[in-house]
Amino acid sequence: MEMTSNERFLRMYQHKEADRIPIIDHPWGGTLRRWREEGLPTDTSWESFFGIDAPAHIEVDNSPRFPREIIEDTPTYRIVKSSWGVTMKQWKYEDSTPEFLDFKVGDSTAWPEAKERMKYAEDRINWKALKENYEKWRAEGRWIIADFWFGFDVTHSWMVGTENMLIALCEEPEWCMDMFDTYLRLDLACFEKIWDAGYHFDCISWPDDMGYKGTMFFSNDMYREILKPYHQRAIDWAHERGAYAHMHSCGNIMDRVDDLVGMGLDALNPLEVKAGMKPLALKEKYGDKLVLHGGINAVLWNDKDAIIEEIRNTVPRLKENGGYIFSSDHSIPNSVSLENFRAIVEEVKRVGAYQ
Repeated sequence: MEMTSNERFLRMYQHKEADRIPIIDHPWGGTLRRWREEGLPTDTSWESFFGIDAPAHIEVDNSPRFPREIIEDTPTYRIVKSSWGVTMKQWKYEDSTPEFLDFKVGDSTAWPEAKERMKYAEDRINWKALKENYEKWRAEGRWIIADFWFGFDVTHSWMVGTENMLIALCEEPEWCMDMFDTYLRLDLACFEKIWDAGYHFDCISWPDDMGYKGTMFFSNDMYREILKPYHQRAIDWAHERGAYAHMHSCGNIMDRVDDLVGMGLDALNPLEVKAGMKPLALKEKYGDKLVLHGGINAVLWNDKDAIIEEIRNTVPRLKENGGYIFSSDHSIPNSVSLENFRAIVEEVKRVGAYQ
C-alpha cells in the first residue's frame, strides 16, 4: 500500500522501512525553465509531475529588517540591498549565488543597531498563509518543516561577510556568539507562537554550511566552544515538542559528525560527495542514529548511464533499515534534462522500494 509523504518520512526518522524511500530535491531556476521547454506542463508542479514527495515549509522573518532597496536594475542583473543590510548583485537568468558587494554590519561596532532591530513582532509570521494552508497540508499527508535560520552560514554570507566572520571567530568570539544567540532567540520566539497556536510541524531544519571542498571553515575546538551550544539548543527545543531536527551543511564535515550525532541531531544533508563526504561510511557508523539525506553526486546527473549506475550501487545500501532520504548532494543543476531526471526518479523508486 502506498504511504503518504508524512508516513514515509516518519518511518525514515524512526529508522524503519516504508513503502519506499522519500524522494525530494531542489532544482535551480534554470533547471525548471529547461524542463518547461522540454515538456513539463506550466500548470503542474514539478514534484507532482514526477510523482515525488513535496514537504511543506513554514518560514518566518528573523532578519534585522533593514530597508530593502533596488540600486540598479538591468536586463541581465539587479543590484539590491537586502533586509540583512547586504548589497548584492543577483543575475536574472543565470543560475549562481549572489555576488556580495558590501555589508552594513561589517564589524562588531555596527552590530548593536542590527541586534536592536531583531525583536519579535507578530508580522514576522505569515499567519494568513498558515490559516489558508495548514489543514490542507495535513489532509494531503505532507511532511511539515519549520525553517530556522541561524548559525555560522547565515552570519558569514548574509550579515557580515566571510573574511570578517572568520577573523571574528578568532578575535571576537563573544560577538559571534551574540549573533548566533540573537538569531536563534528570534526563531524560537516565532516558532513557539506558531506551535502554541496549534500549527505543529514534524521537524525543524536549518542551513549551516561549515565546510567546503576537503575540509571545514573552522576547527572542532572552535565549533564546540562557539557554535555547538546553539545547535544543541535548537535540537533540544525540537525534541521537547516531539519534532525532529535536520541540518544542512555543505562541504566536507566528516570529522564533525561525531559531535552532531552526540547532540542528538536526527538528520544530516546534503552529504556532499564532491567535497569529500562518504555516505556509505556514514551509514555504516551512524545508520541506526542519523537519517542520511542526499549523498548522490550531482556532477553525474547529466550522464544518465553514470547516475543510474551510481544509484544502483549506493541507494540499496543507504536505504537499509530506513533512515535515508534521496536527493542530490546539493541541488539539481540546469545540465540535467527532463528525460534524465525522469529516469533518475524511476530508478530510485525501483531500487528504493521496500516491498
